[in-house]
Amino acid sequence: MSLFSRFDGHAPKVLSGLRIVAGLMFMQHGTQKIFSFPAEAMGPFNIASQMGIGGVLELVGGALIVLGLFTRPVAFILSGMMAVAYFQMHWQFGAASPFPLVNHGELAALYCWVFLYLVFAGPGAWAVDNYLNGRRNRF
Repeated sequence: MSLFSRFDGHAPKVLSGLRIVAGLMFMQHGTQKIFSFPAEAMGPFNIASQMGIGGVLELVGGALIVLGLFTRPVAFILSGMMAVAYFQMHWQFGAASPFPLVNHGELAALYCWVFLYLVFAGPGAWAVDNYLNGRRNRF
């Protein structure tokens, strides 16, 4: 028995915490693009632009991730979106260096992998998905 084995039973709850925090942070990018909150947007909001579609995906997708509603398909879409964002927006700045720290792509890469993890791991203990699937987990 390892020193950390006592934590195993808490893994589904901590996974929910990761999902909720990542979703809340991700939503901020959408609210910034759409509502200029909590920081000023980089330009006017245009739903027909790539940034506009990204903002809607960040806001709505982030909210669904927070709720744990349709977690796996939403996380799959958001992971792909972040992969595209990394290679389209950050890789070009780091042509001399592929390192995310240099090309300022750390968040895009991290969100991509966190959302990909949620595709495989599921939503965790506290999620609407569990109620919809008839698997009510207790706190």
